[in-house]
Amino acid sequence: MKKLMVMLLAAGAFAIGATLSTAAIAQYENPKPGEAAKVDAAAAATPAKAEAPAASAAPVAQAPAAPAAAPAAAPTDTPKPPNINKGDTAFMYAATMMVVLMTIPGLALFYGGLVRSKNMLSVLMQVFVTFALISILWMIYGYSLAFTGGSPFIGGLSKMFLSGVTPESAAATFSKDTYIPELMFVAFQCTFAAITCALIVGAYAERMKFSAVLLFMVIWFTFSYLPMAHMVWYWDGPDAITDAATQASVGASAGWLWAKGALDFAGGTVVHINAGVAGLVAAYVLGKRLGYGRESMAPHNLTLTMVGAALLWVGWFGFNAGSNLEANGVAALAFANTLFATAAAVLTWTFAEWMIKGKPSMLGAASGAVAGLVAITPACGFVGLIGGVVIGAVAGVACFWGVSTLKKMLGADDALDVFGVHGVGGITGALLTGVFAAPSLGGLGICNYITNKCGDAADFPGVGAQVWIQLQAVLTAVVLSGIVSFVALLIIKMIMGVRVNEEEEREGLDTTYHGESAYKM
Repeated sequence: MKKLMVMLLAAGAFAIGATLSTAAIAQYENPKPGEAAKVDAAAAATPAKAEAPAASAAPVAQAPAAPAAAPAAAPTDTPKPPNINKGDTAFMYAATMMVVLMTIPGLALFYGGLVRSKNMLSVLMQVFVTFALISILWMIYGYSLAFTGGSPFIGGLSKMFLSGVTPESAAATFSKDTYIPELMFVAFQCTFAAITCALIVGAYAERMKFSAVLLFMVIWFTFSYLPMAHMVWYWDGPDAITDAATQASVGASAGWLWAKGALDFAGGTVVHINAGVAGLVAAYVLGKRLGYGRESMAPHNLTLTMVGAALLWVGWFGFNAGSNLEANGVAALAFANTLFATAAAVLTWTFAEWMIKGKPSMLGAASGAVAGLVAITPACGFVGLIGGVVIGAVAGVACFWGVSTLKKMLGADDALDVFGVHGVGGITGALLTGVFAAPSLGGLGICNYITNKCGDAADFPGVGAQVWIQLQAVLTAVVLSGIVSFVALLIIKMIMGVRVNEEEEREGLDTTYHGESAYKM
């Protein structure tokens, strides 16, 4: 009966999402599915880099993370085929596989080692099945709602079930007349959606029903992740901009935050703040674990946690560098920032812990690495190396404060510090992106697709103005994720309950929910 209820509610969540999105597409209708990729310069339809403020005549940001598919072919007798770059395509294959590696096994092992041994398999199961569930939802309707035209807040259903996405269709990159296969872009963005949902698992670990986990993922993915991805990353691509008039048209049909000029290269708002806030809300709604604050809840296997953190760091190179969609110098910058900023965060967290607690811990070093990775994510392709190191160093200290002092202030049992690391780190990185993206501070600034020049100081709105835009993106992610998470959990709580009973929690979820044990003693 519970399984049937989960299926029905999942279908209901999708139906509501479909209804809302269908109503939204009246103003901005996407090309009909099935048509060939459009190569006409005035009509490429793909999101990617964040744009400078609307008042500016041309600047567009140098590359956040994600263009949507190139639109349908112009009705000509001899259409020019899209310029699919084989080098960029091969690069994206590797980047996509690395993001899969981040989640399964990276994130699963990182979280699994942090819980008690009686709940090890339950965490692995939640991460693994969440990845599979979101992948299917992405194929059915997620990609279409995130990366087709609809409204400034959500896309349409023209590519539901990947209708019209073929081996021949193309997705725009961040350079004019340069494309990758749309299927490659679909797969890459699918991994982002899946790991974002899986990140939330750490907040309610050891106490949430498996059925409730799955239903929550369906609702949250539909009403929080997809709107944020659309608002931040959807635009019509560089080929659509040729002059001030076409730039204004691109801004009018783009995602709401993209049009404002929000910079998010690889997911500071879409992924980390979004997931961090959801985790915090879930921790409040579910309540504290039995014995929290009175019994030892130390990680049962820090070796696995360290291995998981290392896999996350390795996979994150694909996450960040791959978000450029092209194998060029900007991807190299994102790669280098992912290396150096993370190293800085490891050191600052380690030394902060050493000074305050008297001993540096392996858990602290691993957590510092994740904090640095989170914070550099929105900035990696926008800031110079020195700015990246500063962001990583600040994030190490900020997230250490987040999991120690702030966690106590909030009074929530965020079991594996999802908000303390991803929420605090994401906010830190998103705001500092607005500072260090400035050309005067070594950043790349933004790209002007009318003049086809990037990094001109005259195109950058100024540090204060850009930080204000970044703050608007942060607040949007906090409010949207907070409301969706709270409402979703209340609905699930009324229908089937969200928390396991006391006996099941004391025995452990491995045996009570999955009939297995991670270790045979």
